[in-house]
Amino acid sequence: MDVKAKIEEVVGKLKGDAGLMESFKKDPVKTVEKLLGVDLPDDALRKIADGVKAKVDLDKLGDAAGDLKDKLKKLF
Repeated sequence: MDVKAKIEEVVGKLKGDAGLMESFKKDPVKTVEKLLGVDLPDDALRKIADGVKAKVDLDKLGDAAGDLKDKLKKLF
């Protein structure tokens, strides 16, 4: 199983659905299992969930940096 691809798949699904994102925040392992539709050991699901959290946080950071860059361009 390509864990990186699974992380990307879950992130894509979460970004398109605020309800799923809330579900992920409450119970990431269960949400990942539901989204992937596979029965994996909790350790594997936890690793994927941790990867998804990191990816979502990085994407938020990138969005914030882009917003800041745009604001600074307007100032100068």
